[in-house]
Amino acid sequence: MAPTPYLELRERTKARDRSLRDKRMSLEEAAALIADGEHVALGGCTASRTPFAMIWALVRAGRRDLKVSRSIVSTEGDILYASGVSRHIMTSWFSQGIVWGVSKVMRAHVESGRATLEEWSHMAMGLRYRAGAMGAPFMPMRAMLGSGVLGRVEGAKPMECPFTGEPLLLVPALNPDVALIHVQRCDAYGNAQIDGLSFMDVDIAMAANRVIMTTERIVSNDQIRRAPDQTKIGFFTVDAVVEAPFGCAPHECYGVYEPFFPHMDAYAAATGKDPEKGVAEYLDRFYHEPKDWNGYLERIGVGDMLDAARRGRTIHAD
Repeated sequence: MAPTPYLELRERTKARDRSLRDKRMSLEEAAALIADGEHVALGGCTASRTPFAMIWALVRAGRRDLKVSRSIVSTEGDILYASGVSRHIMTSWFSQGIVWGVSKVMRAHVESGRATLEEWSHMAMGLRYRAGAMGAPFMPMRAMLGSGVLGRVEGAKPMECPFTGEPLLLVPALNPDVALIHVQRCDAYGNAQIDGLSFMDVDIAMAANRVIMTTERIVSNDQIRRAPDQTKIGFFTVDAVVEAPFGCAPHECYGVYEPFFPHMDAYAAATGKDPEKGVAEYLDRFYHEPKDWNGYLERIGVGDMLDAARRGRTIHAD
C-alpha cells in the first residue's frame, strides 16, 4: 500500500465533519459506512480489544475484498479470510494464539493461494501507522535490515543516513480508509477512553480517514470530562459510535472481561481437526444464524460471559 500524498491527506482532513455532534448508530449502520475493497485497520492487539462486533457486522453485511491491517492478528484473521471479507491481511504476526499455535485456517488459505499474508516487523507496523498519523510519507528505522522479512515486502527502501552515513530503512506510511477500534467507554461524540495498553490505536485513529468506535458503554460527556487524562482518542477523529457490550468476545477487554478460554479452546480444536469444515461451521453458528449481536452472545453462553467478566474485574482490581 503506497503512502497517500500529503496534500491529498490535508484535503481529506479539511473535508471531514469535525463538529461536536451525536454519532451514535447501530452495528448495521456503521457497517454500511465501509465499502468493498477499502483498507480497514483494526485496533487492539492479538486477543486484546479486538473489534469483533464490527467484524461480525461486516461478515453479515457481505463485505468483500477489504485490505486489513493490524499490529498482531489472531482469530479475527481466520474469520476475515474464511468469510471472504478479506483476502489480504497485513500484520507482523498471525497465529491462533500462543497457547494454540499457528492458525491452520490461515495456512490453508495462504498456501492454497486464496489469500495473501503481508508480513512486516512489529516495529515497522507501528512506525507506518505513526507516519500516517503525522502526515509524513515514511519513517526511518533499523529493524528488518538484513532480515528475510525485508525481502518479502514491497515499499520499504534502504538508504544511507545523511547525517551519520549509517544504513537505515524507510517504511511507507499507512493511512487506512477506515479504522475499527473498541474501547471501554466513549461518549456520544466519540471521545474515547482506553484502560490499559492503548497499543497502536491512537496513531491508527489519527492516520485513518474514518473511524468507527465501538464501546462497552456510552457514557455522558460530563463523565468523560471527570477523567480527561483517560481520553486517548478525541471526538474530532471519530465518525461513528456504536455501543456493543462484550464487543470483543471471545477476546478480552481489559478491566471488563478476560478471554473466553473455553470458547477459544473449542474453536481451536474444531479448526485444528479440519480447518475448512471447522471454520465454516463456526461462521454458520455464530455469525450467520444469530439475528443480532445479542443472539451472538447468547450462543457464546451466559456462563462463559459471567466467568470472563469475573476474571476481568479481578485483574483490574489488583
